[in-house]
Amino acid sequence: MNASPLTLTKKRHSCVRLDKDGQALVIDPGGFSGEDDAVGADAILVTHEHPDHFDEDRIRAAMEANPAAEVWTLRSVAEQLAPAFPGRVHTVGHGDTFRAAGFDVQVHGELHAVIHPDIPRITNVGYLVDGSVFHPGDALTVPGQPVDTLMLPVMAPWNKISEVIDYVREVGPRRAIDIHDALLTDLARPIYDAQIGALGGSDHSRMAPGEHTGF
Repeated sequence: MNASPLTLTKKRHSCVRLDKDGQALVIDPGGFSGEDDAVGADAILVTHEHPDHFDEDRIRAAMEANPAAEVWTLRSVAEQLAPAFPGRVHTVGHGDTFRAAGFDVQVHGELHAVIHPDIPRITNVGYLVDGSVFHPGDALTVPGQPVDTLMLPVMAPWNKISEVIDYVREVGPRRAIDIHDALLTDLARPIYDAQIGALGGSDHSRMAPGEHTGF
């Protein structure tokens, strides 16, 4: 784990921001996140092409606001961004490692979770940042190494709560923090909190958009 202090800020839905040594890395600024959630980023990571994780206008705004900002993502997203930002968009896949704005990143996973057998699966990658924070995108990918903080896709058209609980158990993080939560109503949240907290085997919490936590 990197020794420099790390701050995690929860944005809306699946978007999170990590800050360290004066640099910022943002993951999955999509259409459900705030319009300026990617602005100020030095590095942007995108897990897959679905619009709740990838919003081209949000990323373009961030790239234009910071001419040094770069993007790392899979091919389907990179092909949409690279023509406008030559040399600043990097294609990655499972097993790759890279350094982005001072953060060490490992890429894990290949496919989006099954939504329905009749819907073709697209590519999806997860990112392990500084050997500490794992964001799986839209998949229940197990990185195969210790994880301090798991960003947990808590509610989606492709999962159910038993799978979410078993995923926490299999990864075994110190703590799991909810993402992919825009569709989870306030009425349902206490049920999810209680069951994941009681059965997952790890500390489980949710953060309001804009809330911070440190490492």
